[in-house]
Amino acid sequence: MRDFQTIQNTAFDLIIIGGGINGAAVARDAAWRGLKTIVVDKEDFGGGTTSWSTRLVHGGLRYLEYFEFHLVRESLKEREVLLNAAPHLVKPIQMTIPIYGSGSRSYWEIWAGMMLYDVLSFDKTLLNHRMLPAKKVRQLFRSVNPEDLKGAAQYYDAQAEYAERLCLENILSAEEAGATLLNYVTVVEIQRQDERITSLVCEDQLSGDRFTIKGTDQAVVINTSGPWVDQVLGLGRRGDRQAPIGQDKKMGGTKGSHIIVDPFPGAPDTALYVEAASDGRPYFIVPWLNMYLIGTTDLRYTGDLDRVKANDDEIDYLISETNRVVPTAHLTRKEIKFTYSGVRPLPNAEGKKPGSITRKHILFDHSKEGVSNLISLIGGKLTTHRQVGEEMVDLVYRKWKQPVPECVTDKQRLPGAIMPDAPEIDAALETYGDRVAAESIHHLFLIYGARAPQVLALVDEAADLGEKVVDYLPDIKAQAVYAVRAEMAHTLADICRRRTTLSMQANYGFDALPAVLSALQQHCGWSEAKCDRQSEAYRQFMAENCIPDYLLASPELTRELQPTA
Repeated sequence: MRDFQTIQNTAFDLIIIGGGINGAAVARDAAWRGLKTIVVDKEDFGGGTTSWSTRLVHGGLRYLEYFEFHLVRESLKEREVLLNAAPHLVKPIQMTIPIYGSGSRSYWEIWAGMMLYDVLSFDKTLLNHRMLPAKKVRQLFRSVNPEDLKGAAQYYDAQAEYAERLCLENILSAEEAGATLLNYVTVVEIQRQDERITSLVCEDQLSGDRFTIKGTDQAVVINTSGPWVDQVLGLGRRGDRQAPIGQDKKMGGTKGSHIIVDPFPGAPDTALYVEAASDGRPYFIVPWLNMYLIGTTDLRYTGDLDRVKANDDEIDYLISETNRVVPTAHLTRKEIKFTYSGVRPLPNAEGKKPGSITRKHILFDHSKEGVSNLISLIGGKLTTHRQVGEEMVDLVYRKWKQPVPECVTDKQRLPGAIMPDAPEIDAALETYGDRVAAESIHHLFLIYGARAPQVLALVDEAADLGEKVVDYLPDIKAQAVYAVRAEMAHTLADICRRRTTLSMQANYGFDALPAVLSALQQHCGWSEAKCDRQSEAYRQFMAENCIPDYLLASPELTRELQPTA
């Protein structure tokens, strides 16, 4: 149970609205510097833009053409920090850029960009780039379209296969340092007096309870709500009347969609970074959890931020462009296993092409709009979240006109940090190898890292928790129970979409629901009625966000989408 009475009786130094990767990073940094910190998110942690990303921790090679050298350098530095801070979640990945005569960038331009990329990542542990002539490319990538091929560039970036868990580990680190963290809490009102925010009126979506979060005399409110920044600013009140904060629109997000497919004929062993022929936009074909993640699009978006879905045209665009680059693929809509889409929290930039809008983040101090203790984050990327946290907390101390304490997050590892040859893995295999499949044990260390033994310990409590959720995936029932007990999961989407990747691998998660619900009923006290409600809500979530429109009426999914009898 959440103790709202204690929260109401506590004065916080930092009140953070939005628990995506950037809000989590701010909370982590602030809490470890000793600030009394609270985070609220109207949905689950990482449930917005964080969970809809391409899952790459990269320097932003294409930002070079817009002369954003500082952003590229910052991103490359943070990539190195994350490779060390979370080696179980952030891993090197090789990228190959096929270069065509018809492309917008010549072989020599890309070569120059790669050399600059290496210069800006002078302190990296990854290998430098190499350029490949066309003949070598055809030897290494025999299924890549050879027509007008001039060569390729190869380099290394990093991948965060479980981006949602990277966010969660920031949340858990903040909690370890004393922060208060609340998901499924909606900010209803932002109360102001004179030029200061005095309190937030909040509503707990799980219980319906209303409560108030108050700050100290010097408290600062941080708005890291991503694409919802303007909506949060619209909640401002002064006395008994609504008084939105600021007049100008801050956000101008673009929509990015992805598709997931099984391995296809000619699928590359490493990632391809290619240019779409139809519009010149770069996109990725990335190996991901024994499947392929393909994306992303970049379209202006003005629709419902809570209901963002890849449309049929976007899906066809990604299929068509992939078939052009890899002619043997022959992908069709039938090969689509999962789709997802989100909105990038970019600054409002009317008239600019989506791809040219800056990706650098802005810390917007609302003092210039008459609110002295509010800062909004405009922009922000998965790669640079730790840097955002550091900058935001530094700015808070400067606003207080106090000395800025040393930031520790650039050297501190995340809670699950562990190397792939850690002795704990062999110990777990020896202890649980007769009760849990070896592939499942290895899988747990990939996801939870050093915290995997805590998940396995549940098998000592109940042997059935060591069983697989579905026979074709390594996930076990204990993961669902652990998500609820230790990772602040409250819904099936939390468990299947963000604490695990069951939604994306097990037929939209439908194959996994019987085992997951059984485990929750037996070991987490979920009633049959709650299981039915959660099951129906999960099916609605999948239909609204992840299942392509052309599939919604298909016979194979019609039955799955029906509410539990």
